Amino acid sequence: MNSFLITGAITAAIIIYITFKVLDHSPGNKQTNKLSNIIQKGARSFLFQEYKVFFPVVIGLSLLFSLIISWKAGVALLIGSFLSTLAGFFGMTIATKSNARTTWAATKGIGEALKVSFSGGAIMGLTVSTLGIVGLAVIYRITNEIETISYYALGASLVALFARVGGGIYTKAADVGADIVGKTEANLPEDDPRNPAVIADNVGDNVGDVAGMGADLYESYVGSIFSALALGIYYFGEKGFNTVIFVVISGLISSVIGIFFTLFNAAKTQNPANTLRTGTFVASILTLAAVFFYSILKSWIEIFIVILLGIIVGVTIGLVTEYYTSGRKIKKLAKSAVMGPANILISGTALGMASTFAVTLLISLAVILSYKFLGLFGVALAGVGMLSTIGISLSVDAYGPIADNAGGIAQMAGLDPKVREITDALDAVGNTTAAMGKGFAIGSAALTALALFANFSNLSGIKSISPGDPYLFLGALIGGMLPFFFSALTMNAVGNAANDMVNEIRRQLKEIPGILTGEGTPDYEKCIQIATKGALKRMVLPALLAIISPIAIYLFFTAVGIAGLLIGTTVSGVMLAIFMANSGGAWDNAKKYVEEGHFGGKGSFAHKATVVGDTVGDPFKDTAGPSINILIKLMAITSIVLITIVRR
Repeated sequence: MNSFLITGAITAAIIIYITFKVLDHSPGNKQTNKLSNIIQKGARSFLFQEYKVFFPVVIGLSLLFSLIISWKAGVALLIGSFLSTLAGFFGMTIATKSNARTTWAATKGIGEALKVSFSGGAIMGLTVSTLGIVGLAVIYRITNEIETISYYALGASLVALFARVGGGIYTKAADVGADIVGKTEANLPEDDPRNPAVIADNVGDNVGDVAGMGADLYESYVGSIFSALALGIYYFGEKGFNTVIFVVISGLISSVIGIFFTLFNAAKTQNPANTLRTGTFVASILTLAAVFFYSILKSWIEIFIVILLGIIVGVTIGLVTEYYTSGRKIKKLAKSAVMGPANILISGTALGMASTFAVTLLISLAVILSYKFLGLFGVALAGVGMLSTIGISLSVDAYGPIADNAGGIAQMAGLDPKVREITDALDAVGNTTAAMGKGFAIGSAALTALALFANFSNLSGIKSISPGDPYLFLGALIGGMLPFFFSALTMNAVGNAANDMVNEIRRQLKEIPGILTGEGTPDYEKCIQIATKGALKRMVLPALLAIISPIAIYLFFTAVGIAGLLIGTTVSGVMLAIFMANSGGAWDNAKKYVEEGHFGGKGSFAHKATVVGDTVGDPFKDTAGPSINILIKLMAITSIVLITIVRR
């Protein structure tokens, strides 16, 4: 684990270097700087209020574990929670400082704007991977026990679910409210400063898609490494343990090289998508090359094959997601909007359902082949391989909200329309990378959940399961239901919070003179407060569901019931997450396609239909869908911790 600390120290220095390079860029004129500061203030305010809700839960659990298990368990939980929070907060802070700088850089050209926005995203990607491995190393040095890392992973998972659910509710309440009144009723364009919810919408991009996504992938990263380390020691001893460490370090170093490769090419590019894609491929190829030489040196070629599988399947899932959320599929979906909202809703729902087929086949292929080569350790290692280059893949993901914010600032500040054209081009690429990132997260969640299930099986002593066992069936039945019930809670939360937002926007347009003519100024702060209050009030119940369910099932149906619960939740959760992410992404891109001038363009009947589709798809792809990934893994981690406690 010393190598984790050394690598972490090096990447921390790189993070500091990139941070100063970002801050060296100008935030622009007085207006762009002012707008950026408002977004920063709103994002920080939400996060601090969110911390007041979930940190008492974390501290309470930490004290409980310290009393009934050991101080090591309590400390591990606390460190996991703190580092996950720190990663999200630091990444979001830099992202909100990068938005106006990206806007101003766009006045010089698309390459310069890409360089700034990607640098902001790179800080998020490297912070997550750096703090993830440093935390693992610290816990292991303190305890010298792999089992204790499960509490570290539990802390990270708790924060991830609160961050994803809370941030998702916030961002979509603001987005849905802004669309319903601003676009549909008042016919205002995207990011129009006359829309009272426009600042809340831009804040939401950061708390949901930067801080939320960062916490989500931090938890995936830590969970996959923990499960691989535990299974590696269980089946192969120190040899398996060292292999996991080598793969993780290789992926992080390769990500750093890929990031600098991308930054070097960004300033002179005219094709942002190719530049970002090439950087990601460079990182993946370097990781594979390092693992290949390691496997030859150790005479263990299966390691290379399994990592190759994980990376190929991860990239392919991203490409499948891109296929269903862009190109011909989107043109066909947009065409259906000509017939009205019902048609686009039906077509978008069918598209998301159909997309589960290819992704399921890819996940199944990864599981079958990796299991054939290295057993359950192979499955866990494939998950690590998929997430090994998270440093750059999350950088590409986090760049999207920065570009989106930059476009909003350009619009609100009244800059030259050419600036908005450049930021829109970056945002369009960001929408695609975000959709691919969601597909990637779902695939990694499935492999990580299976590896965690194997750890649970080892700890619980369950070596075989009888298909006729009613406890297994009932556990699976309840597990299959939970992602739907969880999604209902989060979707209703968005709907209820959006209702409050819609009423407030309508009130302001009616009562504050001159908003629509540009003579009056909307009360942006009030909309930010409504989104914050709505998210905080409604995020607790869905988050607690993941913790309470395994405990309740164990009390009624024993460990066999938990095994069924994890199987049912993983199977239905993965399908539901894929469906929601791809339907939501497709509706969003269909709306943008119509707004480009197709099928009547903005203000047309088709456009209004696509706005309805996008409004429905928003909580699909940015609240419920991504949160299911964490639900699956948090339930598995909770089950492992529960079995560890009861078997003491």
